[in-house]
Amino acid sequence: MKKYKVTLTEEERQELDALSSKGKHAAQTVLNALILLACDEGKFQKERSINEDIARVLNVSMKTIDRVKKRFVEEGLSMALTGKPSTRVYSRKADGDLEAHLVALSCSEPPEGHLRWTLRLLADKAVELNYVENISYETVRRTLKKNVLKPWKQVGWVIPPQHDGNFVAHMEMVLDTYKQPYDPLYPVVCMDESPKQLIAETRIPVPARPGQLARYDYEYSRKGTCNIFIANEPLVGKRMVRVTSSRKKDDWARFLAEIAGKYKHAERITLVMDNLNTHQPGSLYQAFKAQEAKALLDRFEFVYTPKHGSWLNMAEIELRVLSGQCLNRRIDTITEVRSEVMAWEKERNNLNAIINWRFTTDKARIKLKHLYPSVDA
Repeated sequence: MKKYKVTLTEEERQELDALSSKGKHAAQTVLNALILLACDEGKFQKERSINEDIARVLNVSMKTIDRVKKRFVEEGLSMALTGKPSTRVYSRKADGDLEAHLVALSCSEPPEGHLRWTLRLLADKAVELNYVENISYETVRRTLKKNVLKPWKQVGWVIPPQHDGNFVAHMEMVLDTYKQPYDPLYPVVCMDESPKQLIAETRIPVPARPGQLARYDYEYSRKGTCNIFIANEPLVGKRMVRVTSSRKKDDWARFLAEIAGKYKHAERITLVMDNLNTHQPGSLYQAFKAQEAKALLDRFEFVYTPKHGSWLNMAEIELRVLSGQCLNRRIDTITEVRSEVMAWEKERNNLNAIINWRFTTDKARIKLKHLYPSVDA
């Protein structure tokens, strides 16, 4: 290759020094700048390095150095740093019309025999309907990503009814309860429950080691179920969890008795919960004598979340945290579940982890306007 001589002016050296020492630039651009600085033979350079030394220090080939020098001499500093622009012209296959067709397809019912659309299905269907002569599934993916669509994914959700007065009435009662200021004599407590399967390993898991993840066998053995009751006071950051072998009315009633015992100082406890069939005042009379049941019932004021609106119960947030931090694994005995839950409860209570609830009635009337019945003036 013809030998090229790099001669930098003082301004060019200053620019390359700044580029290679600070700022955000592509790695190849910085490397090219270092090559030019090392190859400089101008009067502002005290000592010139030879190509062999530059190649060894910068860990590049001799040909790379020669190419950078050639671009500098023939095309200037800018082209030496960034390289020649590509002369290849790419035609855009997914224009506005095709994007609209792909979006409409992805939001439609999938073909018979398929649960949902996939990228390949969408690409094949677009060709079949003559929207385009040919298209790759990668082009389809980029188009859907641009429009924030993932038709191959579905999220399970409890869909509330449309225009339901009972739903919004109970929802606003719960939201009004949450905006009450803290009062130790009238605490607001949220309660919920969830089943937990007891599962045993059939084969001993392989622990993790350097270069290998932990391995668990897909096969397992069911050992029954248990039920987890949880109650939390969001404004204080305290919660209590109890694990029972069943979820009968008696279990719920005895858990309420524990809550009442914890809040002996309170004159009345506002309890937010869902409409489960066991969460009724009559359950107290089935578990205790009438006099004791009435005294316990007088300690509480029940506030029910609407049907299909259990997301309004802040105890669900605590249950999700409990599941993610403690119970998202295989546990085969109720004794171990109780032990693990007790340790989690103690640690989380020590953190005083509160819940900052920001959803208010005013926001509900805007964001959930479609749930409110329309009233003609």
